[in-house]
Amino acid sequence: MSTEPRKNGEAAPVEAANFIEEFINEDLANGVYDEVYTRFPPEPNGYLHIGHAKAICLDFETAMKYGGKCNLRYDDTNPGKEDTEYVDAIEEDVKWLGFQWAKRCWASDYFDEMYDCAVMLIKKGKAYVDDLTAEEMKEYRGTLTEPGKESPYRNRTVDENLDLFRRMKDGEFADGEKVLRAKVDMASPNMNMRDPVIYRISHATHHNTGDKWCIYPMYDFAHPIEDAIEGVTFSLCTLEFEAHRPIYDWVLREVGKWENPPRQIEFARLELTNTITSKRKLKALVDDGIVDGWDDPRMPTVAGMRRRGYTPEAIRQFCRDIGISKSNSLVDFAELEHCVRDDLQNKVESRHVVENPIKVVITNYPEGKTEMIPVENNRNVPEMGEREVPFGRELYIDGEDFMEVPVKKYFRLYPGNEVRFKGAYFLTCNEVVKNEDGSIKELLCTYDPETKGGDSPDGRKVKGTIHFVEASTAVKIKVRNYTNLLVEDENGELVPDEDSVHETYAYAEPSLGDAKPGERFQFFRHGYYIADSKYTTEDEKVFNRIVSLKTSWKKK
Repeated sequence: MSTEPRKNGEAAPVEAANFIEEFINEDLANGVYDEVYTRFPPEPNGYLHIGHAKAICLDFETAMKYGGKCNLRYDDTNPGKEDTEYVDAIEEDVKWLGFQWAKRCWASDYFDEMYDCAVMLIKKGKAYVDDLTAEEMKEYRGTLTEPGKESPYRNRTVDENLDLFRRMKDGEFADGEKVLRAKVDMASPNMNMRDPVIYRISHATHHNTGDKWCIYPMYDFAHPIEDAIEGVTFSLCTLEFEAHRPIYDWVLREVGKWENPPRQIEFARLELTNTITSKRKLKALVDDGIVDGWDDPRMPTVAGMRRRGYTPEAIRQFCRDIGISKSNSLVDFAELEHCVRDDLQNKVESRHVVENPIKVVITNYPEGKTEMIPVENNRNVPEMGEREVPFGRELYIDGEDFMEVPVKKYFRLYPGNEVRFKGAYFLTCNEVVKNEDGSIKELLCTYDPETKGGDSPDGRKVKGTIHFVEASTAVKIKVRNYTNLLVEDENGELVPDEDSVHETYAYAEPSLGDAKPGERFQFFRHGYYIADSKYTTEDEKVFNRIVSLKTSWKKK
């Protein structure tokens, strides 16, 4: 995905696929920048979700397309909420999605330089220490239609501000007692420009810097400085940061240390139907025990989708398919499932699995005999070859493949009907044997030995084909089928669905007894499944449904 270099070795414009690349091409052509350098800047306070996956793909693939670089930078300016568990998870997710950063950086790497920049702003008269409480500051800020009021501490002298800021750094004041604010414009129509806070006091131990600091920069101050220090040329942000771009540019301009400061470009964040992409709300699902951790297969986290069985190729394709937009929109979750299904259909082998099993006894089949029936591993990919499954006198079929009183156009097994057992023989159901409670005990059938391989030498046709599992060699497995974790309540709010996972036992062909965690299969006529990475053992095989075989989503 690299581009042809210019004669002088600088990155050259490429055919633009979206408005971001149009901006990049314009800046490259005008000589504003000679390379494309991006960054992915997560805060290590939770696991990454599908919205982050879109940003990761955009940041890394944009740089790759222009032969540039992308950094992984942790926004660790909020020590009270950060955890090394999240750092490890973020790096695993980025690598799993198929990307490698040029440098791994931390916002805390630059705390000394950020402090110096804040001192510089104070000396220029562009920042001041404020004693207003958070409530008072909100009151002074004004509204969208009314300008704010200047703080009574706004006109402190430079020397007084320098002394107070130093004492803030030295730990003389309590949390919230004082803040450092940028001196911009309290009458600005953009609320973010009304003297935003750029440093606050927080007596918290930082995972990287320990107890060296008790003041920490705010994101709007730290973000542009981090980008500039690293040499980032294009800072790609989600749309909510558009209103923050003026302060981003203000910080870079007023600090004035960088000849070619980075350019911030915003794009619409990813919103999916029946899905929340708020780390705070996702954490609440974990903390409240509603899900089985951040990697629960129902979670929209990258870890959850990995455990669910989604592939990185499918997620990357989904992010490309939905495109890059300037306006927010809601994307159907089924489109993501379509990409997963489309990726898996030519990659995984099929297996015979029956749910809600019904026992079939072939009364005219020799007792004690078992034979091996060849079946294709993937009917879409002949190159994937065949395997053999056992066939014998007693079999299990799927509960959906039998009806005692068939409905119209039902072509599977019912009393008196003949069907094909996939790859094996034609069978006819002759009798239904029931238990005392009226439930089905077994079906007594006969087979035509002349139809081996699934075809009749006399040319007769059957309309139904069903799969089976030989009873004596069947492997009992646990199957988890999922629906949406969240559903709308009567107020239109997304709430957890207590019935979002359906766990059952099924019978499978013998090969699934050797399945390893993370292996994917197509369960014939049921869907795509993966051996669960957390609970699959040698003694019990647990499979999560990745996606069903059919979709209602239509590609536009």
